[in-house]
Amino acid sequence: MKKFTIFNLQFTIGLFALLTILFPSCRNDIVYSQFSSIPLGEWHIDSVAHFDYTIADEMADYRMIVYVRHKENYPYQNMWLFLDNGERRDTIEFYMADDRGRWLGDQHHGFVEMPVLIEDNYHFADAGTYYLNIQHAMRDTLLRGITDVGLEIMKSE
Repeated sequence: MKKFTIFNLQFTIGLFALLTILFPSCRNDIVYSQFSSIPLGEWHIDSVAHFDYTIADEMADYRMIVYVRHKENYPYQNMWLFLDNGERRDTIEFYMADDRGRWLGDQHHGFVEMPVLIEDNYHFADAGTYYLNIQHAMRDTLLRGITDVGLEIMKSE
């Protein structure tokens, strides 16, 4: 039978304290967070990432972020996207690498996740269900190296 030592007690108390500190810091302002996987890491120009989300609090302002996850072999410095919500179609460009070719997003195990702020302090007119379609707007018919596209919506502070 294993003895319960002072070390075990200190470890348990330390772990409890760490969890107590981290648990309240979980993001409760996130209203929607979803990713759409790009099969085989090849995003066809006709393929649309579709996101349906519900807004319950029409009085709040929201921040909307598009995420693009890609492999380190993505061949370009930038990316163009079409964003369509049924009322408005926008074209955005953003840089994924600096002038020296260093990736700007968060890098993990050969993948890079690039957040792109598309709306800050956006106000929805009504509560209800909305959607956003995201399509790449690059010249290549088949855009290699893209693995996922995501949308995150959170209440603005």
